Amino acid sequence: MADLQNCDFCSLNPLELFEQVTAQGEKVRSLKAEKAPKDDIDTAVQLLLSLKLSYKTATGEEYKAGSPPTDFTPVSNGPGDTEDNDFVDPWTVQTSNAKGVDYDKLIVRFGSSKIDKDLINRIERVTGHKPHHFLRRGIFFSHRDMNQILDAYENKKPFYLYTGRGPSAEAMHVGHLIPFTFTKWLQEVFNVPLVIQITDDEKYLWKDMTLEKAYQCAIENIKDIIACGFDINKTFIFSDLEYLGMSPGFYRNIVKIQKHVTFNQVKGIFGFTDSDCIGKISFPAIQAAPSFSSSFPQIFNNKSNIPCLIPCAIDQDPYFRMTRDVAPRIGFSKPALLHSVFFPALQGAQTKMSSSDPNSSIFLTDTPKQIKTKINKHAFSGGKDTVEEHRKYGGNCDVDVSYMYLTFFLEDDDKLEQIKQAYTSGALLTGELKKALIETLQPLIAAHQQRRKQITDEIVKEFMTPRKLAFDY
Repeated sequence: MADLQNCDFCSLNPLELFEQVTAQGEKVRSLKAEKAPKDDIDTAVQLLLSLKLSYKTATGEEYKAGSPPTDFTPVSNGPGDTEDNDFVDPWTVQTSNAKGVDYDKLIVRFGSSKIDKDLINRIERVTGHKPHHFLRRGIFFSHRDMNQILDAYENKKPFYLYTGRGPSAEAMHVGHLIPFTFTKWLQEVFNVPLVIQITDDEKYLWKDMTLEKAYQCAIENIKDIIACGFDINKTFIFSDLEYLGMSPGFYRNIVKIQKHVTFNQVKGIFGFTDSDCIGKISFPAIQAAPSFSSSFPQIFNNKSNIPCLIPCAIDQDPYFRMTRDVAPRIGFSKPALLHSVFFPALQGAQTKMSSSDPNSSIFLTDTPKQIKTKINKHAFSGGKDTVEEHRKYGGNCDVDVSYMYLTFFLEDDDKLEQIKQAYTSGALLTGELKKALIETLQPLIAAHQQRRKQITDEIVKEFMTPRKLAFDY
């Protein structure tokens, strides 16, 4: 996209398009859509919404590029957001809804596609495996171009997986397991290579930590990731701080992306301001680069046309909307994505877990006693105030955090349904529901801790060594 005054995506001028965005929300995506790919329209919408144009500007006052007024503040990074006050970006997730973010509306805003029963059935048919319970329960709920990945797989064409982790602390929490648990399943059922990016550079730029601390957190997080059970012969894990200097292909792709994304675009997509350091502004290109196989010449024999599938939480989608927008202009295929819901904090689904608040999270380092105490003390309840009321009216699984956590970690569908019916009817009390979660999480985390103890520095080094994986490309 050139600039706002010369919008390439539609014939409307910026003020007219802004009026359409604010007045009609999602309908803007249909405006002159035949003139541009959908991702380009998405980018234009994100940019316009982030301009913080004043009411006077929106109603006809002259717009001066580069100096927009600042008294109009949208409540999320997508159109149509004024009704539910959801705010979703790569760093913040907030909602006023006790049930959490409205994911159906988020699909519409972000322009992705719902993972429906037909797609789940196709995944089962193509892989020959029962769909993961994250798919069956809608935990991974949205996608971009997953059918194209399945087409490639059915035609015996290769693809690879890419996911990542921003190491904001040495200890990971149970919410961080979600993308890695699902990615491990994808790796196994599709038998494909995987690259895992550790964005220690991002945490140095955004957090108050030294480069040394950021890298230390990266190594500790990598041990937890390896403990999830990834195949060392099919998995390459890399730290940005380390790998960027090792791979000319990786840096070349970063530079290509940087040349084709404007400052206005990254401000629009990510909300950067003139006061942000230039490292933040250039970082999105670094997260985008692993989407292209030529960033890993040692794995893919310098081929640049291997499709990529990215499992991630929906808050990371802005990075990859940008990536998909720029990919055709630098000669690459758009990456496909699978989006997960957010893992809620113990205090409720209005926000996701935070590594900086120990009481909002169950950490992978927690003892059985700590797990029990945190759940009993802090897990938000959907039960009634008294036993009598609860027995009469039942509990609300839609807002109860213990039940939400069980949907992630209790694999038995029949048992989960029994718990839901018993709690909803009032037969199961809040304390009993919390006990079921405690008994599910304690052995799961203990087993993870045991596996982690077996991860030596030598194993970490082998996972992080640029090398040919066990695939023939």
